[in-house]
Amino acid sequence: MNKSICLCFQVHQPYRLRTYRFFDIGKRHFYYDEYNNRTVIQRVSERCYLPMNELVMDMIARYGDKVKFAFSFSGSVVEQLDLYAPSTLDSFKNILKSGNVELLAETYGHSLASLANKDAFKKEVLAHKRLMRDVFGMTPKTFHNTELIYSNDIGADVADMGFDLIFTEGAKHVLGWRSPNYMYFNAKNPKLKVLLRNDRLSDDIALNFTSSPITAQDYALKIKAFPETEEIVNIFVNYETFGECYAAETGIFDFMRYLPQAVFDNTDCNFIMPHQAVKLMQPMGVFDAPIPLSCCDEERDLSPWIGNSMQDDAFNTLYDCYNMVKRIKNEEIIRDWHALQDAGVFRNMCTKFDDNTPYDTYINFMNILTDFKLRLESEIHSMKAKKIVAQ
Repeated sequence: MNKSICLCFQVHQPYRLRTYRFFDIGKRHFYYDEYNNRTVIQRVSERCYLPMNELVMDMIARYGDKVKFAFSFSGSVVEQLDLYAPSTLDSFKNILKSGNVELLAETYGHSLASLANKDAFKKEVLAHKRLMRDVFGMTPKTFHNTELIYSNDIGADVADMGFDLIFTEGAKHVLGWRSPNYMYFNAKNPKLKVLLRNDRLSDDIALNFTSSPITAQDYALKIKAFPETEEIVNIFVNYETFGECYAAETGIFDFMRYLPQAVFDNTDCNFIMPHQAVKLMQPMGVFDAPIPLSCCDEERDLSPWIGNSMQDDAFNTLYDCYNMVKRIKNEEIIRDWHALQDAGVFRNMCTKFDDNTPYDTYINFMNILTDFKLRLESEIHSMKAKKIVAQ
């Protein structure tokens, strides 16, 4: 069997939070920097989403069924596109109508719910599936967790939700001598198949494109150099890599434009969608990850989001709210619940990154959570009062 290439794009933009002061608590319940959110979405649409979408459609028109892609949209980015850039959302819909694209499932708010509460995690995923069906008319079959976070237990939870395939990181400390270029299975539920991101090839595009420039032909030759027995190369990158992280002047769009032809000219590889691998391949062994891993940093662990005292306090305070959240039906509060779970908030509290303001982020977020908890308590009190009146 020819080697397969699985090319996946993550599309996500968080809700950026406004400065929320102690004196706002109990008085102002709007937590977002609306100007910044609108500006970012419209800028990224102009620089990345629209030109890259046009390029993807051009590749589909040129190569037909020979090119395949996968997209994963967070609920947050879909909501913001609908608000601030509806024509961009329409362009994504057109790509998905092509038949050359698989839509992946994830958490609605790009959250860390899988690390906190199984029921909260499940509700996040179900909410995301409903949104994908309502907006794109598709129900995802393949799952990928926020930042590719994975463990044996998380995989088993995903299998319990009805998925039979998950994407995660081909972490070296788990794989050891083995290659990420095979399908594996979950250690707790063998019915769940596991595809692994090839970090070297993904980072050649996402992290190293300007520091170590590479042509489409050289990239194809790297793929060709893998042993013939290796079955699938999974490339997973943020869509904002194209045009936003790397401007058009770097040649990033030209790289993608010429990549399919370079693959066809220099290798025997074909492009497939992730779920096609379930039918085409047999797992070569177990992917045993007893401790959660991620795709971030050299450690491939959870330290960007959880670990220091601020992150842990914010994380625990947030998910302590879940028992109240699950009882209510107020759509505005549910929307805020999804938005406040974004993993980026916790990353901005990490003290090992120079680009963060962790202490300011922590104080701001805890002010918001204090107000959010007061709203939850008020909503539940109101529900109880209405129930008593109805009786």
